[in-house]
Amino acid sequence: MTVRDLHLLGSPLLRQRAVPVAAVDDEVRRLVDDLFETMRAAKGVGLAANQVGVGRRVAVVDVGPDAPPPLVLINPVIVQRAEERETAEEGCLSIPDIFGDVARPLAIAVEATDRDGRRYTTEASGFKARAIQHEIDHLDGILFLDHVSAVKRSLLLAKWKKARKGKPGYLKENEVTIRSGEAKLVVMRSNIATILKSGAEAKSA
Repeated sequence: MTVRDLHLLGSPLLRQRAVPVAAVDDEVRRLVDDLFETMRAAKGVGLAANQVGVGRRVAVVDVGPDAPPPLVLINPVIVQRAEERETAEEGCLSIPDIFGDVARPLAIAVEATDRDGRRYTTEASGFKARAIQHEIDHLDGILFLDHVSAVKRSLLLAKWKKARKGKPGYLKENEVTIRSGEAKLVVMRSNIATILKSGAEAKSA
């Protein structure tokens, strides 16, 4: 499994509708595994493939032990939405540190394909339903910012631009935590090879 770079607001991929997956093969399964790994490294509860630069209709959701199991969503379709709606704060790994209140159906039923290529239908409510809807929005090129008022969106975008000032590009490199006994070292993924190489050289010296 690989922790992949995250695409941030401004990346064209985040505004493109993802392409359906024709068949679940080893490449798709690796993508699913990488999505889970990347999502957990970033301390998220869901991640869509276009957030890591892959324009395919694949997403994962894991909101924790209170609402098991984790979900693999390949070619997902929401087939039922509750009339009751709930407004709650949302954020996004592709727009870090920006949050807004979004109204969504409180419960849904979704049809999708799992990691083994089996089509299934499941129901979700509350936070899990919200996470699923958020990720399917990503696959359709929709961001949570599109669900807030124009005034609120302008304020959030201004805050985002201020936070990104002087930071080029649309990629965010994820952090990986390396544990050794009681010590914990957080490093950027690109530095791991350097750390491992230095350790090997020290051993052979």
